[in-house]
Amino acid sequence: MPTISFKPKKVTKRITSQLQDRASDVIMSRFGLTADGKRKTLEEIGKKYNITRERVRQIEDAALGSIKKSDVYRTEQAIFDELKQVIRKLGSIVAEHELLPHISKDKITQNHIHFFLTLGDSFKRHREDEHFHTRWSVDDEMTARVHDSLKKLYASLNDEDLIPETEMIKKFFDQMKELSEEYKDTEIAKRWLSMSKAVAKNPLGEWGRASSPNIRTRGVKDYAFLVMRRHGSPMHFKEVADSIGKTFNKKIHYATCHNELIKDARFVLVGRGMYALAEWGYKAGIAREVIAEILKRDGPLSKEEVVKKVNKERYFKNNTILVNLANTKYFKKNKSGLYAAV
Repeated sequence: MPTISFKPKKVTKRITSQLQDRASDVIMSRFGLTADGKRKTLEEIGKKYNITRERVRQIEDAALGSIKKSDVYRTEQAIFDELKQVIRKLGSIVAEHELLPHISKDKITQNHIHFFLTLGDSFKRHREDEHFHTRWSVDDEMTARVHDSLKKLYASLNDEDLIPETEMIKKFFDQMKELSEEYKDTEIAKRWLSMSKAVAKNPLGEWGRASSPNIRTRGVKDYAFLVMRRHGSPMHFKEVADSIGKTFNKKIHYATCHNELIKDARFVLVGRGMYALAEWGYKAGIAREVIAEILKRDGPLSKEEVVKKVNKERYFKNNTILVNLANTKYFKKNKSGLYAAV
């Protein structure tokens, strides 16, 4: 089903019909309404007519003003009302990169829609800034609420946060508060989230701060972190490399993966080629050092308790732990049969 009922190219032809040739050419070139769909710069058009960029801008502004004063523009108000309803259904404010493809996948048709949005009095264009992508709105109050809620949502996150999409949407709606039922929609929430430059989602669909390496994956280490986090337990570096290939369709050499993991503090080597995430509580060090740290921290423990606690922090064989624990140079057993560090 088409999103709109009118033919954009025919509407453009009607509302630009009264423009003089040069003014018409400037509008068609500036908005990419020509056959090639290329939006030309002020400088490119200025060179064509041997006039300054500022003069091209003046001609463009005058042409837009002339169209808006014309009778034919007034007779076409239904198409502007229709576009207003489209934006309202999408959430009353929507990123340009979401809005135009929603209406049409055809690039030239998108240019015509962009032209109508620029002309229509109901539409407000918000330029890209440090917080948000370029977006269009039809409701000032809702726009202010969405902007404010997105900023609060970002402030509530830590750099390490990785949040499933359903939970992220809930957090966002919690920030919005007292939202009317028509806007309590998952798709609308996802569109609002996509306006933000500060929050984003990673290739696995988890959300967080856009600046976090967990979101903007830039290399083997970031991909490894995501696959290991999803796996939930220690993995051999070959498993990690294979999982990256399967999940992200990226061929990673085993040696490369091993070298990248060993250099990054997010990963801990916990056995022969086995890695865990530091956030799971695993620590670096040989068996003796790990045992000593646990005993100093938790006090005297039984042999079974030592094995259990060490296995939570490192990936050693039980026999390796017991052999080290029997070394009287570093550990002693009291009368109750509990072990302590010397």
